[in-house]
Amino acid sequence: MSEGCSHNCESCSANCGERTAESLLERPHELSNIKKVIGIVSGKGGVGKSLVTALLAVTAQRAGYKTAVLDADITGPSVPKMFGIKEKAQGTELGLLPVRSKMGTDIMSVNLLLEDESDPVVWRGPVIGGTVKQFWTDVIWGDVDFMFIDMPPGTGDVPLTVFQSIPVDGIIIVASPQELVSMIVEKAVKMAKMMNIPILGLVENMSYVKCPDCGKEIKLFGDSHIDETAEKHELKVIGKIPVDPKLAGACDAGMIELFDGDWLEGINEILESMIDEK
Repeated sequence: MSEGCSHNCESCSANCGERTAESLLERPHELSNIKKVIGIVSGKGGVGKSLVTALLAVTAQRAGYKTAVLDADITGPSVPKMFGIKEKAQGTELGLLPVRSKMGTDIMSVNLLLEDESDPVVWRGPVIGGTVKQFWTDVIWGDVDFMFIDMPPGTGDVPLTVFQSIPVDGIIIVASPQELVSMIVEKAVKMAKMMNIPILGLVENMSYVKCPDCGKEIKLFGDSHIDETAEKHELKVIGKIPVDPKLAGACDAGMIELFDGDWLEGINEILESMIDEK
């Protein structure tokens, strides 16, 4: 630290030992007013993280909150399709505008910028990380109560970029019932602790399938380990989502906002407590 240090790392180019992680945070667009940011993470792919992100946003919107989804899964974006969004994002001289869903959730995803949604995003890590930051800094989000960030799986470059550059207020970890998930969840838990980000709870996807004839819950992947994993880390289980053909059909048809289920209503108490924080 130099003798003339102003203690304002944001305006300083010196690479001294006093620089803190907070100094890496990017400010949102000047026309954005985002109250709370929640990251949706998973230690591995294929557990339904994007589905949970969409369901959480819709559940919060139904509770009366203004919601938004920042799709940070740049190489595997699926949020626009679930919301039935086909139009492209537009921009003005002030910045980029998110696309609003039928029920009022604002969404930004790389698929809203590509000429064809099936075009692959063949980019290296720094470019992907830069795009995610631009979704935060260059998009005019307006007034948002809760922004949900759909992050790519794992604990690599993009999740690290999000944690370091966006002021995330908490994360929700998505898992599936298999026993190996306890190890995967532990990786996500440890990363959150390293980045000093609160863990709001766990969501188990593909928890069971309900027999259409007798109503019995069939555990496709064997006994769940989510409760013992949550107890080990002193976390809350927010909800358990079944394998439901109707839910899958709603995603494919772009009608996720019309889903019928109360699996994630446990999030409402958490959201209420967060929005009341000073």
